[in-house]
This record gives sequence, structure tokens and C-alpha cells, in this order.
Amino acid sequence: MNSKLLITLTLVLLVILSYNFMNRKSPETENINVTGTVKRFLNFESKFVESRHVDIWLPQSYSEDSYKRFPVIFMHDGQNLFDPEKSYIGVDWGIDETMTELSEKENLEAIIVGIWNSPKRYPEYMPQKPIEELNQSKKEEFMKKYGSEWIADSYLKFIVEELKPFVDSNFKTLSNRENTFVIGSSMGGLISLYAVCEFPEVFGGAACISTHWVVWDGLVLDYAKNHLPNPQTHKIYFDYGTETLDAKYEPYQLKADELMESAGFERDKNWITKKFEGHEHSERAWRKRVNIPLRFLLK
Repeated sequence: MNSKLLITLTLVLLVILSYNFMNRKSPETENINVTGTVKRFLNFESKFVESRHVDIWLPQSYSEDSYKRFPVIFMHDGQNLFDPEKSYIGVDWGIDETMTELSEKENLEAIIVGIWNSPKRYPEYMPQKPIEELNQSKKEEFMKKYGSEWIADSYLKFIVEELKPFVDSNFKTLSNRENTFVIGSSMGGLISLYAVCEFPEVFGGAACISTHWVVWDGLVLDYAKNHLPNPQTHKIYFDYGTETLDAKYEPYQLKADELMESAGFERDKNWITKKFEGHEHSERAWRKRVNIPLRFLLK
């Protein structure tokens, strides 16, 4: 094959790949009642996990004509963040209202990336290495109870190797670790902690809200003992309520707090744990207090 033909074929292939890339991730902005702008990327494709929608919320000061760049917060269960019609219980987290208020009153701004969950939410959000570190008999027992497919490592690769580069390439982000965070609730709290432990060079902090420690009697705590990130460069937020499912969390959270202290984290400096009396395990409760972890990560 001569060089001119090879160059021509290469250019044609690049054009096709470029078209397919843009076509499969073409943004659609749906008419939902938000403060700011949400760009909804339908069925964002991945080679690691099943495709899913991704919502990207932009603050009111965001402008293509400006040089201003913003921190980025990746949040799990993205369908629950902005639109009550899509949320599990008909109440969303109110992230758009909360972020707008933080911007107006405290000059704290960020781009929020809401990653919708898939039908494999549990296998994607359950930290994988704690399972793999079990001895064979315990592992078989675990899988008999919870199932055999665990793909949290693939889910995190999707975020780190596919989604984050896409966001950084298409939006005005501050892409360094100090401005990249992750937030989730319940099982999303577990995967958020796992993310900052597995990719400490990517995420500078995590907020773990109503963390679902109870899986296999606190299995993830055994993992965290040896994998917490450097307290000099990272910050971590935990909280829990006292009603419904959250009522089970306090004994585990106290153990997590001991681990944080042993790892060198300082309470109310680079680590916060809060207890919320009367708060249940739901978006309704998380909406009331999400301003606290957002402020903690962004300040």
C-alpha cells in the first residue's frame, strides 16, 4: 500500500471515529426545572460498564466566553440530584438550588457530574477489593449471600478513564486532584470512599453520606484500615441519621472514626463525621444537609 493511500485511509478512519464519538455522546438539554443548566448525555457509552445517562450541571456563572474554570464533583445515583420526577421517592437532592446558594452567599462554585446508576448498582457500588481479600471460604459465603458479580473496579475505571477525560475536554474544569471530588449516599457512600482510596491521585476528597457500612458486618472497614489516602492531601466527610436504615450505622461509623484518627486525619480539619438526629435514609434527609459536605470539600 503506497503512503498516499495509507494517509487517505487514515484520515477517513479518523473522521468516522470522530463522528461516532460525537454522535454517541451528543448532549441533550432536557427541559427540567433547575437553577443553572443541566446537560443530559443520554446513554453515555463505556467499555467498562453498561451505558447510562450522565447529567452535567453548570453553575449560573459558567460561560463559554469566560476563562473561568471550576472544580468538579462526581456524584453517584445521578437521577436523584436535580429532578424530583426522576428521583426514587419524588424528592431530589436539590443540588442545583444548594450549589446556587453556596455560590451567591459564599462564592463556592463547582461543576456537578451526576452519574445515573444502572441495573447493576449494587455490584458497581460495592467495593471490590474487600471481597477479593476474603479467604476462600468467606468469599464463597459472601457470594452465596450477595451474588458473584462485583464490578466496582470497572465502574471506577469508567469514571477515571472515560468520564473524567470527557468532562475535562468539553467543559471548563480545574482538572487537578485538589479540585476533583466524589460524593455518594448509602452504597454510594461506600464507592465514594473506595474511589478516594483507589485513586488518591485523581480525587482530593470524598463525601460519604449515610454510608452503608453494614454489608457483611463492616467488611469495607477492614479494607479502609490499610488503604485510606494521605491526610496531608485529602479530606473525607461522613454522616449518618438515626432513623430507618441509618439507625444501624452508628457502631460502624465509630469504628471508621477510629481508623481516621489512626491514619492521621484531624477532626473538623480534613475530616468530618456528623450525626443527624431524626434523619432517615432517604433523599429527603440528604437534601437537608448536603450543603455541609459540599462546603467542606470546596472550601
